[in-house]
Amino acid sequence: MKADLLSPAVARYVHDHSTKPDPLLERLARESAEFTGDSAGMQISPDQGTFLTMITQIMAPDVAVEVGTFTGYSSICIARGLRGGRLHCFDVSDKWTSMARRYWAEAGVEDRVTLTLGPALDTLAAFDQTIDLAFLDADKGNYPGYYELLISRMRPGGLLIADNTLRRGHVADPSHDEPTTVEIRQFNDLVIEDPRVSVLLLPVADGMTLITKH
Repeated sequence: MKADLLSPAVARYVHDHSTKPDPLLERLARESAEFTGDSAGMQISPDQGTFLTMITQIMAPDVAVEVGTFTGYSSICIARGLRGGRLHCFDVSDKWTSMARRYWAEAGVEDRVTLTLGPALDTLAAFDQTIDLAFLDADKGNYPGYYELLISRMRPGGLLIADNTLRRGHVADPSHDEPTTVEIRQFNDLVIEDPRVSVLLLPVADGMTLITKH
């Protein structure tokens, strides 16, 4: 689990009292680590996957969007929660999403997912559907741009979930000036000052911010 903000004992307790991923997701996580090497940390944690499935079931979106698909773990979790809706995935890597495509088929959700490859600032700009639910987990420097494209297309009452918004807690320490931490800190400030939305930053994994549009 990505539980850097918790003591090891609390992190283990949370793990032991949360629904575990099924064998397919466990296998995907292992293969992703072997396939992507140092980039494997980009994958969400099992507790985040359970959360995404549950929130999708609650929201019952007709149109869900994911920006940053990687090897497919989060998209499977979202797609499994759909009840007749569709998930639109935006990513720039054909290499990494090739694994996602294979696991979508194995998970039986490929008929619920549409993948668009290319820079998401461009592909999202061409997306003309009203969004009910969005998950943002892509390059952090472009979070503000992705955010505006998603919120401007989101229905009132829609939900955007942004990942990695705590950066292992570094965002709360001004002495941490690593570029990605600074970018996330700026994004967090942008969101909380946006009068169009209500915001809740959850200390789950590396931070997940829930943003609902008024």
